[in-house]
Formats: sequence, C-alpha cells, structure tokens
Amino acid sequence: MEFQVSSKNWTTAQKFFLIAGIVFIAFNLRPAITSVGPLVSLIRNDLELSNGLAGFLTTLPLIAFAVLSPFAPKIGQRIGNEMTILLGVALIGIGIVIRSSGSVPLLFIGTVLAGVGIAVGNVLLPGIVKMKFPNRATLMTAVYSTSLGVSAAIASGISIPLVENFGWGWEDSLMTWAYLALVAFLIWAPQLRKSKVSEGKVKIIKYGNSLLKSPLAWQVAFFMGLQSFIFYCLISWLPEILYSHGFSRSLSGWLLSVVQFAGLPASFIIPVVAGKMNNQRGLVLGLGAVYLISFTGLLFGSGPLIYLSVVMVGIAQGAGFSLALTFLVLRARDVMAASRLSGMAQSLGYFLAAVGPTLIGYEFDHTHSWFLPILTLMIVAIFMTVSGFGAGRNKYVLEEKSQKATS
Repeated sequence: MEFQVSSKNWTTAQKFFLIAGIVFIAFNLRPAITSVGPLVSLIRNDLELSNGLAGFLTTLPLIAFAVLSPFAPKIGQRIGNEMTILLGVALIGIGIVIRSSGSVPLLFIGTVLAGVGIAVGNVLLPGIVKMKFPNRATLMTAVYSTSLGVSAAIASGISIPLVENFGWGWEDSLMTWAYLALVAFLIWAPQLRKSKVSEGKVKIIKYGNSLLKSPLAWQVAFFMGLQSFIFYCLISWLPEILYSHGFSRSLSGWLLSVVQFAGLPASFIIPVVAGKMNNQRGLVLGLGAVYLISFTGLLFGSGPLIYLSVVMVGIAQGAGFSLALTFLVLRARDVMAASRLSGMAQSLGYFLAAVGPTLIGYEFDHTHSWFLPILTLMIVAIFMTVSGFGAGRNKYVLEEKSQKATS
C-alpha cells in the first residue's frame, strides 16, 4: 500500500500554511476543556446545576475522547486525515457555540460535540506530523505539544478575567474560543487541496495484526494513560491540596497556572532531545524521579518547598505529555501505524484520565486527608515509569518479533 505525500517542492506559502495549520489545530485541542474549570461555579449557579452535573462538564469530553479515539484513524483512512481534522475543528467550533447558548441540554450537547472534535485532532495530528515531516517529526511534535500547552494555560488563566474585566457572562467567555476554531478551520482548509498532489511516495506497511497483540503498543498506551491520570488529577485537585497547606484560594488557583506554564519549556525540549537518542529510557527514569520528588514535597513540605514542588510538577507534566506524544511518532513505522497507535493510546489514556479525579476525590472524602491521594499518585508515577521504560525501547509496534530476530 502506498500513501502519496508531498514535502520537498512546496512553496514558502504552502509550508507556512502547513506549519501554521498544525499549530492552530493544536491551539484548539485544550481551551474548550480548560476554560470551563474556572467558570464552573458561575455555570452551576446560573443554570442551577448540582455539583455532580457541574463536575460532569469536565469529565464528559474525556469520556468522548476515550470512546471515539479508536475510530478516528478509520475515519481518516476512509476520507483522508486532512479532511477528518478539518471536520474535527469544525465540530469544536460548533460545539462551543451550542454550549454557550445558556441552555442546560445544549450545554451538554455542545460539550459532547466539542469533545468529539478534539478527539479527532488528538489522535490524527501525530500521524499528520509523521507523514508531512518524516525527518523532523520530533521537532514538529515539540512545536505542536508546546502550542497545545500554551493554549491550555491561557484558556484557564483568562476565563475569569474576561468575565470580571469586560462584564461578560460565562457564555461570552466560553464563546471566545469558537473564534479560534474558525481561524484554525480557515488556515487548515488549504491542506485539502495540497493532500491530493504528490511529488514523492511513502510506502506504508499494511499490518495484518492488531495493535492489541503488540506488547510495545500496550507499554506506550499505559505510559500515555498513566501520565494523563496524573495530569487530570492535579488539574482537578492541586488547588485543594495547596489550600490544605494554608495557601489562599486565589493563590492556589494562580499556582495551577504556574504549573501549566512551568511545563512549557519541557514540552518543547523533550521531543527534540528524545528524537536524538537511541532510546528514551533515561528520560523516562528522570521523569519518574521528578514526579516522586515533587509529590514528596507536596506531602511533607511547607513554605518554599511547596513552591518548588509546584514548579517540578509542572516540569514533569510538560515532559510527560510531550514524551507520550513523541512515543506515538517514534514507535510507529509509518503514518498509519502512528494513527492507530495514537487511537489506542489516547483511548486508554483518557479513560484513565476520566477515572482519576473521581478516585482521588473519593479517597479524600473517606480519609479527610491528602496523604492517601498523593500516595496513590506516587504509585501511579512508579507504574508510569515502568511502562515508559518499556516504551522507550528503540523498536516499532507490531515488529517486535522480527526486530528481535534480526538483532
């Protein structure tokens, strides 16, 4: 099977729109989620929602990711990855508009639609990078993972200021991100025309086996899943952990933004470094160590040590997520394998992400202490390191046996 791809003789404008398109698609893969958290209390009070329903607003997209991620590669194979991503970003924008209407049913319907669109982008973007930049895949992974992190941090940081400084309602604050989706749609649209033209051909292996039979695929999937578990647990509960240490509510919220911004340098550096290494096991061990040290600080520290632990958590989160995305590129032989691996890993990843915050909240409710929840995160970090140590091998999914035989 051959997949036609063009890369060598593009004009400057075509290269610009491709890179800008990848960046702006990445910009749209988190704000629809991270902009909701700071506004939950306003939404809950205005629409008279229960705490359970209000919390479901942030869990629902993760469930959509888990359910739909395995199907995105099949849709991309049928109608093209470029078209599927375009439809995905359109769904993000439409979903944001619908949920900003002020109606309870439309709030949840729009959230589901936005979640479906984000799931498509999450899964197919690694394959696009693998296809369009086969020799610079890790660099472009660094670019789009950093773009994703920047938009996530900005969205969570400005949601409340948009309400307070401009006199907007929560509906207007959420609606802001629909305009970003429109910009991404317009910038990405030229890729539909370019994808039909080819100056070169890249051979794609047609795999007969399921990724479920690949131990390496499972290791990549568990690494993705367990780092997602930690990420969404901390996004949900870190302010409460900091509040228990005596920080004010306001400062605890700001420190959550510090966590996200602290991870941005690692988001860019880690994929570039990983791509130059024969294997990534050393990076995985370092990541696990940073998580364990930071969690120990959150558990037993006080004062300046807490601030240091917060920064270290941010570095670990940025490094963990970007390394997980890099594994999707490095452990796949071609674009089809990358898309399928991405679908499998992100399905498991977001299932664990949806379970994590609820489990941590349950543990706190029953112990009235953050000791057991933080201990749980430390155990998860250890398992993440073990799975990442396997995922860091210099091998390709579905080819482990043949590689072992020839090595």
